[in-house]
Amino acid sequence: MTIEVRNIVKRFGDFTALDNVDLKVESGELLALLGPSGSGKTTLLRIIAGLEWPDAGTISFDGEDALARGAGERNVGFVFQHYALFRHMNVFENVAFGLRVQPRSVRMNEAGIKKRVTELLDLVQLGWLANRYPSQLSGGQRQRIALARALAIEPRILLLDEPFGALDAKVRKELRQWLRSLHEEIHVTSIFVTHDQEEALEVANRVVVMDKGRIEQIGTPEEVYDRPQTAFVHSFIGESIVLPVNIEAGRVQLGDKVLDIAPNGATPGPSQLFIRRHDVILQPPGNGDLEGAVRRVRAFGPVQRADIALRTNGNETMIEIDAPRDRELKVGEVIGLKPKRYRIFASGA
Repeated sequence: MTIEVRNIVKRFGDFTALDNVDLKVESGELLALLGPSGSGKTTLLRIIAGLEWPDAGTISFDGEDALARGAGERNVGFVFQHYALFRHMNVFENVAFGLRVQPRSVRMNEAGIKKRVTELLDLVQLGWLANRYPSQLSGGQRQRIALARALAIEPRILLLDEPFGALDAKVRKELRQWLRSLHEEIHVTSIFVTHDQEEALEVANRVVVMDKGRIEQIGTPEEVYDRPQTAFVHSFIGESIVLPVNIEAGRVQLGDKVLDIAPNGATPGPSQLFIRRHDVILQPPGNGDLEGAVRRVRAFGPVQRADIALRTNGNETMIEIDAPRDRELKVGEVIGLKPKRYRIFASGA
């Protein structure tokens, strides 16, 4: 099922939640909508589901007008953050619910429902919990049951709104790996909303980065991480060092110091230099483009994270870097830093 979103606008009073959004989701794709709170990602998901209506624009499923159909006619499975399981029904009946309320003309007989539910519980590896109630399940188990219920009606599209947001970090990691494996098995066109960058980069085929109702960038996880197109994407995905610089006469200046890096096509004027925390090379004092004193060091496995007080224009600017532990940093020492990879964006871009 291919989804095409064209010029979608949605306002809530004076607030514009979506501002002329265009998006195409390929059949069988697992797409992530990634962005901060208020970026419009959940609103877009709900419009695709038919739970919200746009003020302008079109949505089509395989070329057919989806806006001509209500939510119940779009054959969309929806998984919510907080499971939305029926507390008075056991696991089997929760999964069977969508099958039981289908129109009589298409509804399975009891044997067919039992077969379908059993297959789905086996698919999510929870058949042994069929007779338990939601209150007797862990958070991860509840979310898998919610997913099985969404798949029961054999939806053409699967939509997931922050599906792992209510779970602890360890369970989140386990479930997103499980979701990726499940999607490779069922190949349902799927869109999930998240504000967790790691989750989006690990699970999705493509990532749509949103901010303030607009799409900032669409690409593979590698593209949005390694080749961000805007300052927002660079700062939101991954952790970056951001320094104010000025581009003048083809040179990059940080305060009164000219850095030995190319402007890479950046336009003259005030700009921002973005460097991933792990994309700096340690240098002896006086040899790097940047220089500062180590204020604090913490070890994380093969990496040491250090707070560095950069010296610029007689002032100190605090940054964090990640460096290999083969060269141990000590509090108080002065080090030089050279950017290995970086991006420059005009200020305010």
